[in-house]
Amino acid sequence: MTGASPTGKFRIGISACLVGDNVRYNGGHKASSLCHELFDEQFEWVTVCPEVAIGLGIPREPIRLIGDPDHPQVVGTRDASQDFSAPLREYGNFMARHLDDICGYVFMQKSPSCGLERVKVYQSGGRPALKTGRGAFAETFTAQRPDLPVEEEGRLHDPVLRENFISRVYAYIDWQALLAQGLTRGGIIAFHSRYKYLLMANNPQAYRDIGRLLGTLKRDDNPNEVGARYFSRLMQALRRCANRGTHCNVLQHMTGYLRDALDSDDRQELQQLIEQYHNGSVPLVVPLTLFKHHLRNHPDPYLMQQAYLHPHPAKLGLRNAL
Repeated sequence: MTGASPTGKFRIGISACLVGDNVRYNGGHKASSLCHELFDEQFEWVTVCPEVAIGLGIPREPIRLIGDPDHPQVVGTRDASQDFSAPLREYGNFMARHLDDICGYVFMQKSPSCGLERVKVYQSGGRPALKTGRGAFAETFTAQRPDLPVEEEGRLHDPVLRENFISRVYAYIDWQALLAQGLTRGGIIAFHSRYKYLLMANNPQAYRDIGRLLGTLKRDDNPNEVGARYFSRLMQALRRCANRGTHCNVLQHMTGYLRDALDSDDRQELQQLIEQYHNGSVPLVVPLTLFKHHLRNHPDPYLMQQAYLHPHPAKLGLRNAL
């Protein structure tokens, strides 16, 4: 079960080379300053190098993907008779079961073992196929853990993708806490109520579809079965990133709850900031800060519980660049 480690931090899996471990084929590393600077305070890293784990040495002959991009083999770059496909996939299955207390995973991009996408797949003659593949370990691991938030380190340099990933990590943590209490019909509905506006911002269509799913929930339905189906759909939906238009839609919806409490000047000021955000003049944090100010002065229990307003610790500053 996912939970905080003895350090009080939540645990995230990560390719070992990204934390500075000298595990790459050339004996080096790919230490990520972004992961260290932004996330060390919040998370405990659980390091994994599948290539070393299956017995490859340091340094070692590089490996690469060959053949069918949908089902590639993993072989040595100089000796293609060395096939590491099965060991890497078996290790992916093993770690998907073993790492049952992590709340996310950061993979090394473009790696034939760990890349989530856009990994070159070579054909005869040494030319890469037009279609790219996925790293053997990462593909197997994520297939076994489809609800776990995952991302590549390279993509985390995009502020929108970074904020989306960490939002999903904290949603995952929140759900695991609910599971620990035991799922009930009321618990699932209450959880969804907290995540409505975050879901609306990320994926308006899924917001409607998941709402209909829960609308058909009967009192005698098994909450564990419904919960598993609900959370899987939620996590897939949250993978879509919110944009300025969908954020503005949510801000307008929430502002409606305070319309009668605010005077005309306050309403006009808030609308102007929302419009400035929509036009790209100010970041999301600007209208959000003013909205939260008004919400503190005019508390609304439904709004105050919304995950959209606090999807991750404010100290991370992830919305400052949106």
